Parts: sequence; C-alpha cells; structure tokens
Amino acid sequence: MLLQENERIDEVNDKLRLIQKTDGLTFGTDALLLAAFAKKPAPRALELGGGSGIISMLLAARGRFNKIDCLEIQEEYAELIGRNARLNGLEETLTPILGDVRSFPEKTSYGSYDAVFSNPPYMTDACGAKCQNEAKDIARHELCGTIADFALCASRALKYGGAFYVVYRTERLADLLCACRAVKLEPKRLTFVHARRDAEPSMLLLEARLGGKPSLAVTRPLILSENGEDSDDVTYILNEGIFPTTF
Repeated sequence: MLLQENERIDEVNDKLRLIQKTDGLTFGTDALLLAAFAKKPAPRALELGGGSGIISMLLAARGRFNKIDCLEIQEEYAELIGRNARLNGLEETLTPILGDVRSFPEKTSYGSYDAVFSNPPYMTDACGAKCQNEAKDIARHELCGTIADFALCASRALKYGGAFYVVYRTERLADLLCACRAVKLEPKRLTFVHARRDAEPSMLLLEARLGGKPSLAVTRPLILSENGEDSDDVTYILNEGIFPTTF
C-alpha cells in the first residue's frame, strides 16, 4: 500500500514525491540546507535519524553519493523511508536501516562510510515542552540519543578523513563542538543561518573531519530572506542543490 492512514504525498525539491505523515514532522528548511551543505561527492554515506528520508533522497537524486544507508530508530519511519525510496526509484541507492545511534554500527563495520550526515534532536530531554506525539518528541528531544551519541556514532562509522555534516541550533553550538572534538571529529567549516540580515542566527551548519587538524573556517552568514523574498544565495541553493562556492 502506497499511502497509509494520516499520510499525504507532496512534490518537493528536485521533483521528488515525498510521503509525509500529517501528524509528524514535515520537510523544512533545515533538511534542504543540510542536503546542499554536504558538497563533496563520495561513494558511501550514512544518515543518522532519517525521518521521512528526504535528506538522503535529495542527496541520492543529485548523485552526491553512490550508496546511502539511512538509520532510523522508529520502525514506522524506517518503513516510510523504504516506501519513499521506491516511490522515487531510488531503492538501488537508498537503504533504510532500523537501528539506534547508541549501538550502531557494530564493531565489524567501523570505518565503513565516507560521509555521515544528520539533523539530530536539538533539545535536551529536560528542555522544552513535550507534545502528545511521541514521534515528534523523539525528533526534537534527546530521548533516544544525545548530540554526544550522534557524534560518537558518526566517528565510529566514518573512514579516517571522512566528513560529518550536521544542522543544529545555535544555542547548542558549544555542545556540538565539544561532542565532535571528544571523538576526534575536528570542526572544519561552520555557517550560521539567519532568517533576515538583521536577525540573529537561528541555526548552523557544521562540517567536521575524522582525524582532521585544528583549523575552523567560519563562512559568511547565509541569509534566507532579503526584502521579503528568497536571497540570492537561497535561490542558488534551490536551483543548483548545493551552496555557492563562496561558502
């Protein structure tokens, strides 16, 4: 069955058709930006916390990675990733995996991936009001793994020199940087995202390298909107599926 109860199909970027749960988290700017931020092509990649699978699908559709494994702890969403892959003819590239970042991968599979990317939960378990939807709570709060768990999983999964790409909230930048360095993921590129030029940054994008030398480049900020319309940078990202070279 293509659609289940409380689901809909939307056409999104890159002409992808995305099955989304009407009572779950839906495709947003953070996912679109992370898919564009992961700029270096590589043979094999891993997503941590796949949700609907949209980030992996965007990267697969753009040919950024030859094979993508998409790790998801919730069975209904792991199954949804599989259906979305089949709907878009990406099942040969994208494989859903039901699993937990706190125990993945097994030791025999350490160092198997060229790149890892994630849009992890950004609220601690003690922070922020919980909603009545468990799936949304797991996506937003660190109920099934902290940022340290996500970083450790990425470190174990990556080949030496491999890249970890993550989108996160600015108020937790210190936690993210500390978590990465604790597991030999050296922060290399950082971009702050602002809704408008006069607004404080609302999110950040970070690239870290396993075993990299200390040297962090902070790019110019990404402004989403200028005078009520998409900025030139956002227009470029929407058209090209990647950040401008000036980032």
